[in-house]
Amino acid sequence: MAMINTIIIKGDNVFSPLDYFLICFLGKKLELYGVVMLVNSDKDTLFLGIDGGGSKCKAVVMNQKNEILGSGISGPGNPLYGFEQAINSIETSAVLALKDAGLSHLSLNELNAGVGLAGVNLPAVMQQMKEWQHPFKQIFLAHDLLIACLGAHHQLNGAVIITGTGSCGYSYINNEDYIIGGHGFPQGDKGSGSWFGLQATQMVLKSLEGFVEPTMMNELLLEKLSCTTITEVIEKTAGQKATFFAQLAKIVFLAADQGDDTALAIVKEGAAYIDSLAKKLLENNPARLSLLGGLTPVLQSWLAPDIQAQLSEPLSPPEVGAVYYAKSQLEK
Repeated sequence: MAMINTIIIKGDNVFSPLDYFLICFLGKKLELYGVVMLVNSDKDTLFLGIDGGGSKCKAVVMNQKNEILGSGISGPGNPLYGFEQAINSIETSAVLALKDAGLSHLSLNELNAGVGLAGVNLPAVMQQMKEWQHPFKQIFLAHDLLIACLGAHHQLNGAVIITGTGSCGYSYINNEDYIIGGHGFPQGDKGSGSWFGLQATQMVLKSLEGFVEPTMMNELLLEKLSCTTITEVIEKTAGQKATFFAQLAKIVFLAADQGDDTALAIVKEGAAYIDSLAKKLLENNPARLSLLGGLTPVLQSWLAPDIQAQLSEPLSPPEVGAVYYAKSQLEK
């Protein structure tokens, strides 16, 4: 049954929502009382959009009019690096979005969910997600690149470059999608947060052993990790995932901004790789190209001027694109 928000009274009759239910239960006709009910049927048409990445999972709740009602953020949402962590983050961010929307009384099984996740471009990971006994009314799975493209351009005729925990380029033109990069950490994802953080760690370790001169990154990284010796650095960093190293990325940019030559070389190398992704994507003449991800604010200014000139501001974030994707699938 739809939830009642408001009662409009005709004449002198005043009824509360409880009165309405009692009247219905007793079989009396509302028209006799001159009552007009405004019924909220939003819960039948509410959509959840999920953007699950390596560092965090973002959620939005939207209505049929594409209005954002609430949002939520939780932990890592990439199932490639942890299935249980990813599904927990999806559910937690969804609950937080409902709370933010003032809709905590609703259940997750009342939401049509568009879920875009990093890692599901790999068939084995996608299959694992398809087998998940999810709590939603319906779920529509897609990789994070597709929903990013939909959100950025409000259509699929466009291209995006993701520079967050990982890095990747994606375009969808003439019903064909194209992915470049996105090979994962540590074997790929150059120009990403995890790559920059790993480069900083490697250079600091080399300097602590005397192979290269210490740089400004030494002080910043040792302070960040609360370490003083090479052994402590190794203990803190050994076996860590991409999300850990992504948290160290801004150390490189802070040092580069202060003129540290080693940090500058790392930043320029990473930016040059992102430039190369952009050039490959632009070969197919996308309608728009956008740069997305948590590293965008610090990385964009380091890109080549001709690449910066061709970037368009994203129209909406990826989690909104996930809602657009869910709607498109429901309309089929």
